[in-house]
Amino acid sequence: MEDPYIWMENLQDERVLKIVEEENRRFRELVGELSDKLFPEVWEYFSQPSIGMARITKRGIIVSYSEKDRVTVRWLGGEVIVDSKELEKELNDEVLLQGFTTDEDGKRLAYSFSIGGSDEGITRIIDLETGELLEEIKPSVWNIVFLDKGYYFARFYRKEKTPDGVNPPAERIFWKDEEGERMVFGEGLTSGYFMSLRKSTDGKFAMLTLTYGWNKAEIYLGPIDKPEEWKKVYSADVPAEPIDVIDGKLYILTKEGKGLGKVIAVKDSEVEEIIPEGEFPLEWAVIVKDKILAGRLVHASHKLEVYNLKGEKISEVEFDFPGSLYPLDKDDERALLRYTSFTVPYRIYEFKDELKIVEERKVEGNFKVEEDFAISKDGTRVHYFIVKGEKDEKKAWVFGYGGFNISLTPRFFPQVIPFLKRGGIFVMANLRGGSEYGEEWHRAGMRENKQNVFDDFIAVLEKLKKEGYKVAAWGRSNGGLLVSATLVQRPDVMDVALIGYPVIDMLRFHKLYIGSVWIPEYGNPDDPKDREFLLKYSPYHNVRPQEYPPTLIYTGLHDDRVHPAHALKFFMKLKEVNAPVYLRVETKSGHMGASPETRARELTDLLAFVLLHL
Repeated sequence: MEDPYIWMENLQDERVLKIVEEENRRFRELVGELSDKLFPEVWEYFSQPSIGMARITKRGIIVSYSEKDRVTVRWLGGEVIVDSKELEKELNDEVLLQGFTTDEDGKRLAYSFSIGGSDEGITRIIDLETGELLEEIKPSVWNIVFLDKGYYFARFYRKEKTPDGVNPPAERIFWKDEEGERMVFGEGLTSGYFMSLRKSTDGKFAMLTLTYGWNKAEIYLGPIDKPEEWKKVYSADVPAEPIDVIDGKLYILTKEGKGLGKVIAVKDSEVEEIIPEGEFPLEWAVIVKDKILAGRLVHASHKLEVYNLKGEKISEVEFDFPGSLYPLDKDDERALLRYTSFTVPYRIYEFKDELKIVEERKVEGNFKVEEDFAISKDGTRVHYFIVKGEKDEKKAWVFGYGGFNISLTPRFFPQVIPFLKRGGIFVMANLRGGSEYGEEWHRAGMRENKQNVFDDFIAVLEKLKKEGYKVAAWGRSNGGLLVSATLVQRPDVMDVALIGYPVIDMLRFHKLYIGSVWIPEYGNPDDPKDREFLLKYSPYHNVRPQEYPPTLIYTGLHDDRVHPAHALKFFMKLKEVNAPVYLRVETKSGHMGASPETRARELTDLLAFVLLHL
């Protein structure tokens, strides 16, 4: 099939750079004045401090903290260890801090950051007692697990072959000490396999999870310091993850059965069911002393359940607002949990024998969160959240995703608060393809079932339109695929389309950057059977002359996960049919964003575009 815009896949092509420059200028002319006016207000909410990660060490708790124009890694309530602003001065460029980990003693800290928002970056390991830089690794490595004499880490091969000769993209796990590094896991595994290594709370065992795509898992167990003895103890054609090892028993959260999640324990090949499947998904579990804490997802928001090690329920906690609750870290004595909601940037809880708030940040104002359902084409009920301010002027901003087993649970969107204050409502739709209702819900929205996701979204948008709302549809990444597919199929159900960092050319996604790792989720364009269903909905191949709403496609030149060509090529196709389409290309941003100010400017531009057209 002829691709008229294949040349746009070369981001160095002068024609591409010229279009980016012209379109950025055209977009600025449209929103510039309004965006500049709105920015201080969005910035006020964007720069609300929030906690991203936390690690409990023997010397105290270390957290990553986003605040105003910087991200810091610091001792909770104490001194700063890493500051993104200082890194920017040092490197004379925009820096995105991506994550950190520590050893249990609080002596060593590893952190990764990227320049200009790309996924690939730099990892540094520092001595926490002296501040000395022990090591710098390029490109960045992941999943560092410290032991006394060295550490394990994962390396993702994007461009070159793995040491065992497998073509990229592929991942491997290594051990590194004074004698150098050696590969310890992953030999022969091809693209699409991911691995994650954790240490049991008692420090004795390695728990390694090997997944293929987003829907198969094998768990390996063995002495932490003897990788040659790690043995496969569990495997399933569904997602599964180890929780911990207690008295020689490995506790596992698995999606076996109906895919709703249950806790089992494995010892000497004997499997014992601890917490059976319930009506709603069990999303996560951690063990603290003699209790299992579990996060249950009920219509896409969490409640906390507490069980003993036999699986008997002791208590449960529901929250004042529908929210998201996830564990940050734990040790022998306690767990740290982070709660967030549409108007609560964060709340940190500690669980020892009961739950107590350690720190919180919320937005003042009269907001309410409602919930409703739309009926999809095949009769499936599709849940969605509605966030309202004091007035409702019949304009709705609707966010969706629908894929990769990811649930859309309540979270804080800084640009939404100014929209609510101007009489808008914010809607978040829980579509098939996510994990809101377990693994079956995920599978009903992947591969040949992908059309279900678009139908679910259409049902929500249509219902809002019937209720008299003007509607802006918004999605990023796989959500960008969602909005662009809905746009070419049913442009009548939206008044504005916002398409961010999208996957759009479904016949070439696997040839661009790391796209081949999404084959388990989307299908393989090189397989004639898969190609047939991919072609049926591929937004790039289904643009036709019809009436389109004002559309903003936005991406970042440094996105090295989803190639910007998806956005650029789709823009050109829409222009061919005279659609009212705009393009915004962030020249300093990657898939994970860039500096706080760059990200806040982007969100402000989205808000300005929505307000102009609703």
